[in-house]
Amino acid sequence: MLHRGQESTDGTGGGELTVPMAWLYAEYIADELLRTGDLMPPTSFEFRAGRDALALTIFLSDTGGELSGIRVVTQLETWLSLTAYDQPWQDWVSGRMAKLAAEAADAGGPAPDLDLAAAAWRWLEETELLAPDLDAVPGGGPVIGEDDGPKVWTPAWQLGLPLGHLAIHLF
Repeated sequence: MLHRGQESTDGTGGGELTVPMAWLYAEYIADELLRTGDLMPPTSFEFRAGRDALALTIFLSDTGGELSGIRVVTQLETWLSLTAYDQPWQDWVSGRMAKLAAEAADAGGPAPDLDLAAAAWRWLEETELLAPDLDAVPGGGPVIGEDDGPKVWTPAWQLGLPLGHLAIHLF
């Protein structure tokens, strides 16, 4: 989604095309990490959940506005720690999104990166995917096949976050 600043119909209004480069770059990095890990088919909802969770982590961890200039290898440890199982990732994302929204409101200009990040966050929170119920395996016995066993509806971010974390490990 691209936004234009205030521009007159003859193009002399001084408005410039605002391209959400930070978000697009974060999404590209996340996509490449997941494709390299080959964990899910790129057309699956699980892949999208992993890509969006990882893209949010990458985008929101860029506190200095230097995302397009970073080297992925130097940030892997940060992303691993943010996506770790024992971390309050959902709370961290909510807090960072609120802070960036307040900064964008103060600036008064378009915030296309934030708009795309917010859309990804809404999708991750509001979408539920059917996944194996790992807590329902009696006695910790093995599950015979991928399609065997009980399944539960799980928020997309709860599936995407571990996929993103694993993809970082496999990189």
